[in-house]
Amino acid sequence: MHPIEQLRFVARAGRERPTLLAREAASALGAFAGEPAALVTACRRLVDRQPTCGPLWWVSSRVLNAADPSTEAWRAGNDLGRDRTASVLAAALPDDATVVVLGWPDQIADALVRRGDVKVLAVDARDEGAALAGWLRRADADAEVVAEAGLAGAVSESAAVLIEASAMGPTGVVAVSGSAAAAAVGKGFEVPVWAVAGEGRVLPADLWAGLVDRLAGRGPAWDQDDEVVPAEWIDAVVGPAGTQAFAEAVARPTCPPAPELVRFRPH
Repeated sequence: MHPIEQLRFVARAGRERPTLLAREAASALGAFAGEPAALVTACRRLVDRQPTCGPLWWVSSRVLNAADPSTEAWRAGNDLGRDRTASVLAAALPDDATVVVLGWPDQIADALVRRGDVKVLAVDARDEGAALAGWLRRADADAEVVAEAGLAGAVSESAAVLIEASAMGPTGVVAVSGSAAAAAVGKGFEVPVWAVAGEGRVLPADLWAGLVDRLAGRGPAWDQDDEVVPAEWIDAVVGPAGTQAFAEAVARPTCPPAPELVRFRPH
């Protein structure tokens, strides 16, 4: 596939796995290494079309800041492919625990399949929870579908709420809509809320601000597929570096700032 067509595929892909989209983008962006203006335009279009995909911001920032964009794109794709977040989460979950998840979070789902002893209450956010529960059952995991109206009851009977971050920054995480409600209920019932933030999902402050601006510009918050969960509602972050407090995790973004990706923000 021609690199331009590959980038068009990523831009139009809808809600594919963030890591998959970013790896596809990385393999195409390297072709623009000798055309700096075209590279900037391509990266801007990607984050405009997929603003909640943290790994796309991460790949774009790394490539735009690199002396050798082609080599950096290759390295970024490899780093995403080596992400060990699912393994870290699988090891961190308590034995025989009951956990709440929303929709079909890919890294969380991979971790749950590896465990097998964890009971999953799959909230049917975005009509994906039922499909996840079926997939987990076929893998011999214990999973039950929960209607969105039953979210509070599910959280009250769980050991943890697992929220998968498609992006994370200083003030919170972006996750599937319904996640903020789950986190708020978790705080009320004193149930731990874990954000799962894989490779490429922790962004520096300027990229996070650009992402939040774009998300806010997409229309009413109640009509969106994704939302921001405030940092103060998150008890721990699980990622490739292990399990950390939110402040510790967000203090170590693994990509540099990229002013080219951030729109002018009037004061």
